[in-house]
Amino acid sequence: MNGIELIHARVVETLVKLRLGHVAERLDAHLSEAAREELTYLDFLDRVLAAEVDSKQRKRVAMGIQIAHFPALKTLDDFDFRFQPSVDAKLVRELATGRFIANGENVLLFGPPGVGKTHLAIGLGRACVEAGHSVLFTGATALLATLAKAESEGHLADKLTFYAKPKLLLVDELGYLPFERRAAHLFFQLVARRYERGAMLITTNQAVTQWGHVFGDEVLAAAILDRLLHHSHTLVITGESYRLKQKRKAGLLSGAAPK
Repeated sequence: MNGIELIHARVVETLVKLRLGHVAERLDAHLSEAAREELTYLDFLDRVLAAEVDSKQRKRVAMGIQIAHFPALKTLDDFDFRFQPSVDAKLVRELATGRFIANGENVLLFGPPGVGKTHLAIGLGRACVEAGHSVLFTGATALLATLAKAESEGHLADKLTFYAKPKLLLVDELGYLPFERRAAHLFFQLVARRYERGAMLITTNQAVTQWGHVFGDEVLAAAILDRLLHHSHTLVITGESYRLKQKRKAGLLSGAAPK
């Protein structure tokens, strides 16, 4: 091994020790680019560090998305705001910055089935992951079943801690099925645990006036709403179902497709 090869091996070893894996893997390519473009030492250093930061960011986002357990790959860029003009696009863009999470604020998405609530929720969750926040997605029914099982097995406190840990907890489809009173109490405990400490994003097809029916207890529903709405942003979608639109286009339903 000659002197240049020895230095090259030592540099790669040092990069690995410093956990600069992307630069270590692409060192030869970076050196060739620097020679070809006649980069100054400072420009070369700037370029390789920027490449390393970009690589780490992509890996962090990929890991965050995996941990979040989103049920589908959805982004805000894919959402058709023209089809759902009732959605406050300006508010959505503001929420996508993730600033609401730092204040422990909640987001409630109201609307009938099929109007894009889950799409928006996933898109916002993904944007928050990209902004550096931990996110966890769960369906309301699955969440309450998990809490009930944990309670029956004697480790409810651990499970509540698990759901309290993410900076943003995303609960989808609240209200599609009414809860038993005990399940409603479990949900209250979770909301109380996260109150002013962690943000929640909830999608629901039920207006707040119907939450007493959803939880089977008007007083309990009021207590839950009091905490969720205290620091909150609300989005109400009043448009038509995307799924009905597609069926209408396919001729499976009568009536013209909306413009």
